[in-house]
Amino acid sequence: MIVWLNGTHGVGKTTTSALVQHLIPDSRVFDAEKVGETLMDITPGLPETDNFQHWPPWRQLVVETARRVLDYTGGTLVIPMTVLVEQYWREISTGLAQHGIPVRHFVLHADQDTLRRRIEGEHPVPSPFRLTYLKPYAEAARTWLHAEAVVVDTTHLTPAQAATEIVRQALGKPRGPRRTERQAAARAKPALASVDPRVGPGASTPSRPPPSG
Repeated sequence: MIVWLNGTHGVGKTTTSALVQHLIPDSRVFDAEKVGETLMDITPGLPETDNFQHWPPWRQLVVETARRVLDYTGGTLVIPMTVLVEQYWREISTGLAQHGIPVRHFVLHADQDTLRRRIEGEHPVPSPFRLTYLKPYAEAARTWLHAEAVVVDTTHLTPAQAATEIVRQALGKPRGPRRTERQAAARAKPALASVDPRVGPGASTPSRPPPSG
Protein backbone atom coordinates (compact mmCIF):
# COMPACT_ATOMS: atom_id res chain seq x y z
CA MET A 1 0.00 0.00 0.00
CA ILE A 2 0.97 3.64 -0.39
CA VAL A 3 0.25 6.38 2.12
CA TRP A 4 0.52 9.60 0.12
CA LEU A 5 0.90 12.81 2.09
CA ASN A 6 -0.15 15.80 0.03
CA GLY A 7 -0.39 19.47 0.87
CA THR A 8 1.45 22.62 0.01
CA HIS A 9 5.17 23.13 0.52
CA GLY A 10 5.94 23.98 4.13
CA VAL A 11 2.90 22.34 5.71
CA GLY A 12 5.01 19.61 7.36
CA LYS A 13 4.86 16.61 5.04
CA THR A 14 8.50 15.58 5.46
CA THR A 15 8.39 15.71 9.26
CA THR A 16 5.05 13.93 9.43
CA SER A 17 6.06 11.23 6.94
CA ALA A 18 9.00 10.18 9.12
CA LEU A 19 6.66 9.84 12.10
CA VAL A 20 4.11 7.89 10.05
CA GLN A 21 6.85 5.52 8.90
CA HIS A 22 7.78 4.75 12.52
CA LEU A 23 4.15 3.92 13.33
CA ILE A 24 3.45 1.55 10.41
CA PRO A 25 5.28 -1.78 10.55
CA ASP A 26 7.30 -2.74 7.46
CA SER A 27 7.05 0.73 5.92
CA ARG A 28 9.52 2.99 4.13
CA VAL A 29 9.58 6.64 3.08
CA PHE A 30 9.93 7.25 -0.66
CA ASP A 31 10.79 10.85 -1.51
CA ALA A 32 9.48 11.27 -5.06
CA GLU A 33 11.29 14.60 -5.28
CA LYS A 34 14.51 12.63 -5.80
CA VAL A 35 13.08 11.34 -9.07
CA GLY A 36 12.74 14.94 -10.20
CA GLU A 37 16.29 15.73 -9.13
CA THR A 38 17.57 12.83 -11.21
CA LEU A 39 15.75 14.14 -14.28
CA MET A 40 17.16 17.61 -13.64
CA ASP A 41 20.68 16.17 -13.72
CA ILE A 42 20.29 14.91 -17.29
CA THR A 43 22.57 16.74 -19.72
CA PRO A 44 21.76 18.31 -22.06
CA GLY A 45 18.68 19.17 -20.06
CA LEU A 46 15.10 18.17 -20.74
CA PRO A 47 12.70 20.74 -22.26
CA GLU A 48 12.58 23.90 -20.18
CA THR A 49 10.04 24.14 -17.39
CA ASP A 50 9.69 25.75 -13.98
CA ASN A 51 8.57 22.53 -12.28
CA PHE A 52 9.85 19.01 -12.93
CA GLN A 53 6.35 17.65 -12.39
CA HIS A 54 5.51 19.02 -15.84
CA TRP A 55 7.84 16.41 -17.34
CA PRO A 56 5.73 13.30 -18.13
CA PRO A 57 8.66 11.00 -17.24
CA TRP A 58 8.50 12.24 -13.64
CA ARG A 59 4.92 11.07 -13.18
CA GLN A 60 5.62 7.78 -14.95
CA LEU A 61 8.83 7.09 -13.02
CA VAL A 62 7.19 7.79 -9.67
CA VAL A 63 4.63 5.08 -10.43
CA GLU A 64 7.23 2.66 -11.76
CA THR A 65 9.65 3.21 -8.88
CA ALA A 66 6.93 2.77 -6.27
CA ARG A 67 5.64 -0.45 -7.79
CA ARG A 68 9.10 -1.92 -8.23
CA VAL A 69 10.03 -1.17 -4.63
CA LEU A 70 6.78 -2.65 -3.32
CA ASP A 71 7.22 -5.74 -5.49
CA TYR A 72 10.68 -6.15 -3.98
CA THR A 73 10.02 -5.31 -0.32
CA GLY A 74 6.29 -5.58 0.23
CA GLY A 75 4.90 -3.49 3.06
CA THR A 76 3.99 0.17 2.77
CA LEU A 77 5.52 3.21 1.08
CA VAL A 78 4.98 6.60 2.67
CA ILE A 79 5.27 9.29 -0.04
CA PRO A 80 5.39 12.93 1.06
CA MET A 81 4.84 14.85 -2.17
CA THR A 82 2.90 17.93 -3.15
CA VAL A 83 0.72 17.38 -6.22
CA LEU A 84 -1.58 20.29 -6.96
CA VAL A 85 -2.35 19.62 -10.63
CA GLU A 86 -5.38 17.36 -10.90
CA GLN A 87 -4.27 15.83 -14.21
CA TYR A 88 -0.95 14.83 -12.70
CA TRP A 89 -2.61 13.23 -9.71
CA ARG A 90 -4.96 11.32 -12.02
CA GLU A 91 -2.00 9.98 -13.99
CA ILE A 92 -0.18 8.86 -10.87
CA SER A 93 -3.16 7.39 -9.03
CA THR A 94 -4.43 5.62 -12.16
CA GLY A 95 -0.98 4.19 -12.84
CA LEU A 96 -0.74 2.82 -9.31
CA ALA A 97 -4.25 1.39 -9.53
CA GLN A 98 -3.35 -0.42 -12.76
CA HIS A 99 -0.67 -2.25 -10.78
CA GLY A 100 -3.16 -3.14 -8.05
CA ILE A 101 -1.52 -0.88 -5.47
CA PRO A 102 -3.95 0.55 -2.90
CA VAL A 103 -3.34 4.23 -2.14
CA ARG A 104 -4.48 6.18 0.89
CA HIS A 105 -4.38 9.86 0.01
CA PHE A 106 -4.07 12.45 2.77
CA VAL A 107 -3.82 16.22 2.60
CA LEU A 108 -2.08 18.03 5.43
CA HIS A 109 -4.01 21.28 5.65
CA ALA A 110 -3.68 24.59 7.43
CA ASP A 111 -5.28 27.95 6.73
CA GLN A 112 -3.35 30.48 4.69
CA ASP A 113 -2.36 32.67 7.65
CA THR A 114 -1.03 29.66 9.56
CA LEU A 115 0.91 28.42 6.55
CA ARG A 116 2.43 31.83 5.97
CA ARG A 117 3.47 32.11 9.64
CA ARG A 118 5.10 28.67 9.51
CA ILE A 119 7.00 29.44 6.32
CA GLU A 120 8.10 32.87 7.48
CA GLY A 121 9.13 31.57 10.88
CA GLU A 122 11.14 28.61 9.63
CA HIS A 123 14.13 30.62 8.37
CA PRO A 124 15.37 34.20 8.77
CA VAL A 125 14.71 34.65 5.04
CA PRO A 126 11.34 33.03 4.15
CA SER A 127 11.35 30.67 1.19
CA PRO A 128 9.93 32.44 -1.90
CA PHE A 129 9.39 29.00 -3.44
CA ARG A 130 7.08 27.92 -0.63
CA LEU A 131 5.25 31.23 -0.46
CA THR A 132 4.59 31.01 -4.22
CA TYR A 133 2.54 27.85 -3.72
CA LEU A 134 0.09 29.22 -1.16
CA LYS A 135 -2.43 30.46 -3.75
CA PRO A 136 -2.15 27.41 -6.08
CA TYR A 137 -2.73 25.18 -3.04
CA ALA A 138 -5.80 27.17 -1.99
CA GLU A 139 -7.20 26.89 -5.52
CA ALA A 140 -6.51 23.16 -5.74
CA ALA A 141 -8.07 22.61 -2.32
CA ARG A 142 -11.19 24.49 -3.37
CA THR A 143 -11.64 22.87 -6.77
CA TRP A 144 -10.62 19.20 -6.43
CA LEU A 145 -7.91 18.23 -3.96
CA HIS A 146 -9.88 18.13 -0.72
CA ALA A 147 -12.57 16.04 -2.38
CA GLU A 148 -9.94 13.46 -3.42
CA ALA A 149 -8.28 12.86 -0.08
CA VAL A 150 -8.67 12.61 3.67
CA VAL A 151 -7.99 16.13 4.93
CA VAL A 152 -6.02 16.38 8.18
CA ASP A 153 -6.20 19.91 9.54
CA THR A 154 -2.84 20.51 11.18
CA THR A 155 -3.61 24.05 12.38
CA HIS A 156 -3.84 22.93 15.99
CA LEU A 157 -2.05 19.57 15.75
CA THR A 158 1.55 18.66 16.43
CA PRO A 159 3.27 16.55 13.75
CA ALA A 160 3.02 13.56 16.09
CA GLN A 161 -0.73 14.04 16.48
CA ALA A 162 -1.17 14.40 12.73
CA ALA A 163 0.86 11.25 12.13
CA THR A 164 -1.20 9.29 14.64
CA GLU A 165 -4.44 10.34 12.94
CA ILE A 166 -3.09 9.46 9.49
CA VAL A 167 -2.02 6.00 10.63
CA ARG A 168 -5.36 5.38 12.35
CA GLN A 169 -7.22 6.11 9.14
CA ALA A 170 -4.70 4.53 6.77
CA LEU A 171 -4.88 1.18 8.53
CA GLY A 172 -8.65 1.26 8.56
CA LYS A 173 -11.00 0.36 5.72
CA PRO A 174 -9.31 1.02 2.34
CA ARG A 175 -10.73 3.67 0.05
CA GLY A 176 -8.53 2.82 -2.94
CA PRO A 177 -8.53 -0.05 -5.44
CA ARG A 178 -9.27 -3.55 -4.20
CA ARG A 179 -6.31 -5.72 -3.37
CA THR A 180 -5.18 -8.11 -6.02
CA GLU A 181 -4.92 -11.80 -5.16
CA ARG A 182 -1.15 -11.41 -5.08
CA GLN A 183 -1.42 -8.66 -2.47
CA ALA A 184 -3.99 -10.52 -0.41
CA ALA A 185 -1.74 -13.57 -0.30
CA ALA A 186 1.28 -11.56 0.70
CA ARG A 187 -0.74 -9.76 3.40
CA ALA A 188 2.14 -7.37 3.63
CA LYS A 189 0.52 -4.36 2.06
CA PRO A 190 -2.21 -2.43 3.90
CA ALA A 191 -4.68 -0.47 1.80
CA LEU A 192 -4.80 3.25 0.91
CA ALA A 193 -6.37 6.16 -1.12
CA SER A 194 -4.46 8.85 -3.20
CA VAL A 195 -2.85 12.47 -3.55
CA ASP A 196 -0.07 15.47 -5.10
CA PRO A 197 1.48 19.62 -6.79
CA ARG A 198 1.58 22.04 -9.69
CA VAL A 199 1.90 25.52 -10.99
CA GLY A 200 1.22 26.59 -14.53
CA PRO A 201 3.58 25.61 -17.32
CA GLY A 202 6.78 27.49 -16.90
CA ALA A 203 9.54 28.80 -19.03
CA SER A 204 12.90 28.25 -17.41
CA THR A 205 14.88 25.25 -16.30
CA PRO A 206 13.83 24.51 -12.70
CA SER A 207 16.20 25.21 -9.88
CA ARG A 208 16.33 22.55 -7.20
CA PRO A 209 13.31 23.10 -4.97
CA PRO A 210 13.61 22.93 -1.18
CA PRO A 211 12.37 19.77 0.60
CA SER A 212 8.70 19.25 -0.09
CA GLY A 213 7.72 19.04 3.56
